[in-house]
Amino acid sequence: MTGLWDKYVVPRMIGFCCSQPPVMERRALVVPRASGRVLELGAGGGANFALYDPAKVTSVEGVDPSPELLDRARAAAKAEGIVFDIKGGIAEDLPFADDSFDTVLATFTLCSVQDQARSLAEARRVLKPGGQFLFCEHGAAPDPKAAKWQRRIEPLWKRIAGGCHLTRPVTSAIEAAGFTVADKGEGYMEKSPRWAGWVEWGEARI
Repeated sequence: MTGLWDKYVVPRMIGFCCSQPPVMERRALVVPRASGRVLELGAGGGANFALYDPAKVTSVEGVDPSPELLDRARAAAKAEGIVFDIKGGIAEDLPFADDSFDTVLATFTLCSVQDQARSLAEARRVLKPGGQFLFCEHGAAPDPKAAKWQRRIEPLWKRIAGGCHLTRPVTSAIEAAGFTVADKGEGYMEKSPRWAGWVEWGEARI
């Protein structure tokens, strides 16, 4: 049953939840900043594709482990009329050489990778010196009441939402991976429960 749920339900759930207006508003704060050769982690679904500035990017490549989400991403790319190179893969083991990208982008992705620290280390590895790591991620809430509910809900939430974690740190994890966060925003998304609505976004550099 778990395999069927992950194959048929989770991609639809992710596609719906990750494209709601409050989420798209947060995505729009970082995606248009991407420039040069871009790598998008967790590109499945293609929610970011309409937000790229075609005058700033030379190419966009992406990885995602879900075949179903990859199908959605390719359909979204086709609808935008832009060529995206989207591959099956995981953030913990990126199939790219060191110092390959001007921008690495992660939006609502680090919550569900199996190993957050390794994924960030890989992002740092493939980023060119002077490149930018753009992020927009939900994670551990700062206030105790919301954090308490996150801890309570997370075990079940991970099972039904494709391994999505509610309690992972965002900015501090990025800094621990060797990045310097140059610009940051944070806050709760409108019309979202506080246990799922805390988001941090911004730009980091090596």
